[in-house]
Amino acid sequence: MARKVLVLGEVRDGSLRNVSFEAVSAGRTVSEGGEVVGVLIGDSVSALGQELIQYGADRVVTVEGEKLKSYTSDGFSQALLAVLEAEKPEGLILGHTALGKDLAPKMAAKLHAGLISDVTAVEVVGGNVVFTRPIYSGKAFEKKIFTEGLLFASVRPNNIGVLDKDESRQGEVSTISVDVKDLRTVIKEVVRKATEGVDLSEAKVVVAGGRGVKSEDGFEPLKELAQVLGGAVGASRGACDAEYCDYSLQIGQTGKVVTPDLYIACGISGAIQHLAGMSNSKVIVAINKDPEANIFKVADYGIVGDLFEVVPMLTEEFKKLKVNA
Repeated sequence: MARKVLVLGEVRDGSLRNVSFEAVSAGRTVSEGGEVVGVLIGDSVSALGQELIQYGADRVVTVEGEKLKSYTSDGFSQALLAVLEAEKPEGLILGHTALGKDLAPKMAAKLHAGLISDVTAVEVVGGNVVFTRPIYSGKAFEKKIFTEGLLFASVRPNNIGVLDKDESRQGEVSTISVDVKDLRTVIKEVVRKATEGVDLSEAKVVVAGGRGVKSEDGFEPLKELAQVLGGAVGASRGACDAEYCDYSLQIGQTGKVVTPDLYIACGISGAIQHLAGMSNSKVIVAINKDPEANIFKVADYGIVGDLFEVVPMLTEEFKKLKVNA
């Protein structure tokens, strides 16, 4: 059954986040050969429309305005509702990011629609679109379908394969006018407490430190390794509580959930709360002095040793590999 599916692209610092392309890929599966319409909301976002089309959208609708320069749930929900009313789609897909986690439930309530959140896989089985999502902190997975109404889902970053970029693809990028009003929230200033470089939630490589790093300076070797690998630095709650790093780096049940291709855990014991945030990583490497540490139970590769000796050695070896590549 061919469907029209809207996909909300997410813009940060003037660029599309990678999860936008993953959402388009999921949208193509949900559409079953129907039309995939990208949606961009912001101050000046029309120029990004063609990139969304090159990754699989058929056309793009934008809503622009000064009041949409920074995200607010009131402003973005008004804009997205206007697009939904104009397009009348059968499906809506967006990223399970900080923005998506806030916006999706609000939209579901306004639309009186069901919502399947934190989706890690989408497939068509026996005529149904089946969405897979983790439950019980990633210990199990459930498969869900919609029996009626809008197919509305948010997809977890780094789980849905992105379609190959086709620069020859062209499509219409149109703009609709929306009178955004009665905003209860006004963003005066955005102050970010995040590491520079690769976004932690979308990083393909994450180097994370726990209490074993012993101090703020203990994160320096991890930062160097992450830089060599083109990845991001994360941390356990224990490291954050000990004030070795900022809470914006926290990975776990009460922090960020990451699913990189490679996760290197340094001096992390492996508490169940931390595992909930990273256990679905494709390859897990654990470095810990304690051979009985719980982290080794989920690791694909384990190194028993002092992280301050092992991490610099890994960094040097990766540097050699990059030079010889």
